[in-house]
Amino acid sequence: MLLVIDAGNTNIVFAVHDGESWLGQWRISTNEARTADEYAAWLLTLFDRVGVNAKAITRAIIGTVVPVALYELRRFCREWLDVVPLVANARLDWGIDVLVDNPNELGADRRLNGLAGRELFGAPLIVVDFGTATTFDVVNSAGQFCGGAIAPGVNLSIDALHRAAARLPRMSIGRPTAAIGRNTSVAMRSGLFWGYVGLVEGLIHRISDEMDAKPTVIATGGLAPLFSEGTPLFDVLAPDLTLDGLRLLADRNTGPPLSYSPERSQGIGQ
Repeated sequence: MLLVIDAGNTNIVFAVHDGESWLGQWRISTNEARTADEYAAWLLTLFDRVGVNAKAITRAIIGTVVPVALYELRRFCREWLDVVPLVANARLDWGIDVLVDNPNELGADRRLNGLAGRELFGAPLIVVDFGTATTFDVVNSAGQFCGGAIAPGVNLSIDALHRAAARLPRMSIGRPTAAIGRNTSVAMRSGLFWGYVGLVEGLIHRISDEMDAKPTVIATGGLAPLFSEGTPLFDVLAPDLTLDGLRLLADRNTGPPLSYSPERSQGIGQ
């Protein structure tokens, strides 16, 4: 079985795939100070509750946009699962050409979304990933990753509005029943939701106009189900797209040795 670890700015998602389907997914807040032992105490308990045998995990892959979290995640895989993890980076065989100016600065999550989107839904496509930042990733008709756009995530916008305007409350995002709010809370919810839908729709239209053919538009990320209800522009809702990208990348690369031994571990998986 394969353990996939997607470490984002807000949450880290662990998922197990048995070669046919996902057996389970577990999410924990990203904390740079969390140790390998803490991951083990939490995750192995959850494995037991759903019947996942940790000893059956023979491969692991980590994708992260938080480099400081990588050391303890790798140590967890090595010391608790006896598996040396593959780490998603530009040196691997991705099977997708990248046409950006500096491929080394491209976040692993964006490249993974492009890879999974193309393999699962074809090309051309636009992947909109609703995370800490909202990213728009573009794959052209030839199946090449050719860039995109990055916008502040909606929760960042909520935090900024609350911090900058002392009398405005901190609230969670939700779809309002009307655009015209008759009190402050409803007005804020309308501005946040429908304003963000306008941002997403505007960028999708502009990006589509610059592409060589009409793209398939895919929504992924934690808030994708909510925002996909607010616009007809999404063709596919794929909440597990980044995880699927890691799974596909692991299948393309044989990776480091599966059994961990200290004397041969130096530099593996960097």
